[in-house]
Amino acid sequence: MGKRELWKNIGYTEKVVEHFMNPRNVGRLEDADIVTKVGSVVCGDLLKLYIKVDEKTHTIKDIKFESYGCASNIATTSVMTELVKGKTIEEAKKLGFKDIINALGGLPKIKYHCAALSKSGLETALLKYEVKKGFTKLDEKFVRRVLKGILDPLQGKDIVSLHKVDEVKMKGKKVEIKLNYSKKDESAKYISEDIKEAFSDLNVKITLKFKE
Repeated sequence: MGKRELWKNIGYTEKVVEHFMNPRNVGRLEDADIVTKVGSVVCGDLLKLYIKVDEKTHTIKDIKFESYGCASNIATTSVMTELVKGKTIEEAKKLGFKDIINALGGLPKIKYHCAALSKSGLETALLKYEVKKGFTKLDEKFVRRVLKGILDPLQGKDIVSLHKVDEVKMKGKKVEIKLNYSKKDESAKYISEDIKEAFSDLNVKITLKFKE
């Protein structure tokens, strides 16, 4: 039995298999307007998106991705990039995770989280672009939205849902984030690196505070 037949037997459609074996828009964009990462290698699912926007038409001129994870993670992101490439930011915002699933002809329910991760990555990237260009305010709500893309490597859930973000203080482009982790915590190093990377292209100064 070949790989295609095996994947179909466990519930993957032909389109899922096709996008996994021949993913579209894979790679980096060196001149990307925005880069965003959601998930964690430690948790098993990681997605990094690169987006280039046409400033005159506000359309997604180009989009590429790098992915670490299962076949569904790769397939959902591959088809997502096809669905939004050439669309305006407002049109791309309307894409739901079920639209991604439907475009693949379905997914096993246990893999729905992969489509949700692709949607989350896109949503965060577009929001970061709007903040970077001054279309959306840099505020606590935005900071917490970006932090929802940061996963606790041991629990596999985002640090906001786990109530690990105790406080966010804003002063201009200075952001102080108080985390409910000890610096000695095994997760602290990974989380610190992910947070700093998440805000690295937004010209903001991030200060992280840990509990004693």
